[in-house]
Amino acid sequence: MKKTVWTLNIDYAPEITFLTYPLIERYAKKICADFRVISERKFPHLPVVCEKLQIYELGERNDWNLYVDGDTLIHPDFFDLTEHISKDTVMHNGNDMAGNRWRYDRFFRRDGRNLGACNWFTLGSDWCIELWKPLDDLTLEQALENIHPTANELRTVITKEHLLDDYILSRNIAKYGLKFLTVIDLLRRLGDQGDYLWHQYTLTTEEKIVAMKQILQSWKL
Repeated sequence: MKKTVWTLNIDYAPEITFLTYPLIERYAKKICADFRVISERKFPHLPVVCEKLQIYELGERNDWNLYVDGDTLIHPDFFDLTEHISKDTVMHNGNDMAGNRWRYDRFFRRDGRNLGACNWFTLGSDWCIELWKPLDDLTLEQALENIHPTANELRTVITKEHLLDDYILSRNIAKYGLKFLTVIDLLRRLGDQGDYLWHQYTLTTEEKIVAMKQILQSWKL
């Protein structure tokens, strides 16, 4: 079974990846996956977060693709999620209420699950590669018009452009009727109280570094 753990690094903060990459690589090795960094732009006309969607082509021959943002900490005890999820299901760590962030179209209305993607940690198989399919029926301007950051997000570093990949994946889940599960719900099912993932997307680089060092210290790493 071929698995790849992906991350994106287009001139991203080395002081953060110095802390996160060893743990992401360690997790990839633990689950017998390759670790690959998307480091070249394919969609220079779009916000940089859309480069994550290169997985649609780069990962089409993999059995499993796992995308992890470069500012994510993964605890070494975290287990192999692919042993606990069917290939017909996609996964995020958690999800938001879509209506708080996106303007609905016929796909969201038809789907009815109100799933808002949190694309900093995303797992999907070759059966569900459409999860990462780039937009082909909306312009950038139309997509951005459908994105509404929350009031809390707007008080931080977050912009509409920052959330574009979350919107696209949310829409793809609805558009293609992909089955969906969160890590949070899986842990609840398994009776596992583990604290395996850390990610705070609203912090500045400096704030993230301080917080990460505190988390690593609490994990005794």
